[in-house]
Amino acid sequence: MAKFSGLGGRLYRGETSINIIEARKKWYLLSAFFILISMASLGVKGLALGIEFKGGSSFSVTTANRSIETARTAVQQAGYVGDPIVQTVGSDKLKVQTGVLDAAQSNAIQDSLARTFGVSVESIDVQNIGPSWGAEISKKALQGLLAFLVIIMIYLALTFEPKMAVAAIVAVIHDVFITVGIYALVGFEVTPSTVIGFLTILGYSLYDTVVVFDKVRENTRSITSSGKYTYSQAANLAVNQTIVRSLNTSLIALLPVAAILFVGAGLLGAGTLKDLSLALFVGLITGTYSSIFIAAPILAALREREPAIRALNQRVQAKSGGAAPTPSRRDKKKFKKR
Repeated sequence: MAKFSGLGGRLYRGETSINIIEARKKWYLLSAFFILISMASLGVKGLALGIEFKGGSSFSVTTANRSIETARTAVQQAGYVGDPIVQTVGSDKLKVQTGVLDAAQSNAIQDSLARTFGVSVESIDVQNIGPSWGAEISKKALQGLLAFLVIIMIYLALTFEPKMAVAAIVAVIHDVFITVGIYALVGFEVTPSTVIGFLTILGYSLYDTVVVFDKVRENTRSITSSGKYTYSQAANLAVNQTIVRSLNTSLIALLPVAAILFVGAGLLGAGTLKDLSLALFVGLITGTYSSIFIAAPILAALREREPAIRALNQRVQAKSGGAAPTPSRRDKKKFKKR
């Protein structure tokens, strides 16, 4: 840990450097690889939508016998054709989910569960959700996502600059797409908790990106007038100065989420937690990655298309004999004091 802290100090002081911006094609290819996997997962397997989105029936049974196989057998004995989803909830409850049922089918399953577990029919909590309600939930979730992206893009464009807003939104879409693809690959059920997780990682991804962009803006504020370094070099220094902070923040955030996912959902069987925790776990990792290796390189690529930045790069390369110089320690200290 001390070595990692020492590396962070050297990166911030400019004593060493990781060339992230100039190697952006490597990061683009890596992201493209994960995006292709996500597309293949969505195309082949698709998302396992919960009954809140596709409609269905839910039966909650309070019993000391929490045998999943027993509950599944009871549902099938009632004449249900299909594979019901059975989860344990807490220490004394089973939750059974099926597809859309009519009144007769719902009553038959309720009676079968009551006989099998030795409880009264009235004690079984039954919820029937129609597919139209699920479609409305999906519509509202999509509308909320689009509104979020528009508001954030306007805010970033006004607070920073339009190109930073574009780069940040691309990074956010990148994070959500990969997270959704991994969800399809793993086969976890998509529930309202999953949607909450997706919206949460949007905020975290933007927070991390804004921290990086704020340092980039600080380092490039008067770069065209100085004519010493290219925009990419100043942006790369900013990423190096914030990379350890981003990694530390992400690690601290990942520890409790990992505990919920692997201990709570995996070992203890708290199935209701895995929907939220998986989205957060994957989203935190992709959000940290995109803020450093996607958002900043995209911003540099967009800015280097500007005539003023092109002229700056040409002046810097002409002074250095065709190769842009690396900022000296003295100039890096100037960046820090701004």
